[in-house]
Amino acid sequence: MNRLFFPFFLFLYHNASTQNLPSLLNGKNINATFSLIAFDSTAQEWGIAVATNNIYVGNSTIYIQPGLGAFSVIAETEPKYAIQGFELLKQGKTIQQAIEYTIQQDSERYLRQVSGIDKNGNTFAFTGATWKYQPGFAGTRRGKNCLAMGNQLADSVLRSMVSTFEHQKGTLAERLLAALLAGQSAGGQIQGKQSAALVVKGAFNEWYNNIDLRADNAKDPFGELTGLLRYHYGRIRLNQAIYAINMGNISLGKARLIEAEQMIKGWNGIQGRLALAYLLLNENTKAVTIIRAALEENPKWKENLPAFYLLKDLPGMKGLIDEKYFNEKDWIDAVSFVKQLNRSEETISVSQKGLQQFPGSSYLHYLLGKSLLVAKKPIEAKLQFQKAIELDSSNDEAASMLQ
Repeated sequence: MNRLFFPFFLFLYHNASTQNLPSLLNGKNINATFSLIAFDSTAQEWGIAVATNNIYVGNSTIYIQPGLGAFSVIAETEPKYAIQGFELLKQGKTIQQAIEYTIQQDSERYLRQVSGIDKNGNTFAFTGATWKYQPGFAGTRRGKNCLAMGNQLADSVLRSMVSTFEHQKGTLAERLLAALLAGQSAGGQIQGKQSAALVVKGAFNEWYNNIDLRADNAKDPFGELTGLLRYHYGRIRLNQAIYAINMGNISLGKARLIEAEQMIKGWNGIQGRLALAYLLLNENTKAVTIIRAALEENPKWKENLPAFYLLKDLPGMKGLIDEKYFNEKDWIDAVSFVKQLNRSEETISVSQKGLQQFPGSSYLHYLLGKSLLVAKKPIEAKLQFQKAIELDSSNDEAASMLQ
């Protein structure tokens, strides 16, 4: 190794724990950033929205522990502010004490910007002295259960963010995103933007109700983040629609479905579930239109076609599905999809067709057994479960049905 390069490499490695790489190479901080940290006392959720003129801002600036609090660490980022901060909050320290403890230990505190919010919505923030010498405005602005923070900003950015958050209706995620967009509309960062992130976690949320959305490198990170959040809530609306339809509440199901379809536009991977919803309403023509549109947008979507076996003879579907070329997994997809339509007799029929071609399929026997149970044929169902286990002793689903 070159003798001059080796010690310089060690210097980089030694200092990388406290400084980001761009700072080391350029001799100055380039992470102009703004963020909003907030708490929803009703939903018991904590969230952070952030944007910067560098890549993947969500990677190092957002730290949330539901039921405890959250920290946003920007400018010259240092994760210790969050790591030590959470430990101090657990010990009963205030959010101010949690942040000031690390400030006192930090020899480069003049480069930092840190904000924190505790389990009750109390906030505290710190801006290092260096930032008053940089272009643009640097500082913080406190609101009710929220705090905006940033550097190298247009003058009214933080004020617009806090005002928008306080007056915006909707979920915590929707309010945070609206505030971030308001900050950008007010002038944002004077150096432009490249990435944005939105994270919301709740004390009572299941993992799928938490939100972790990132536009890591984009010409329009705000547009990408907006689209991702729309997809998130669109999927929820679609699931609500399917549930309502299955429960017999057709009017609610249709209303949710109309909302969902608008929100998930452009999401190719979810079109099969959208088609399912319309098939549950017996709107076959609409389902076929969705399938054709998905195929036109992405030719590889054809891998989903076996699931729509029952539609193969409908106008618009002819020639797209040929069971002669089905493999075992294609038949499994076909049976599984028909089963979701709550058509037990058709599910039995499709299962039997698949077994004619693949009589040794453990999983097709299992699916046939489930369909027979729904059709109130328990003795025949038991025989199918037993056959499934005989063919594959590791078929735990069939074994669980026998138990």
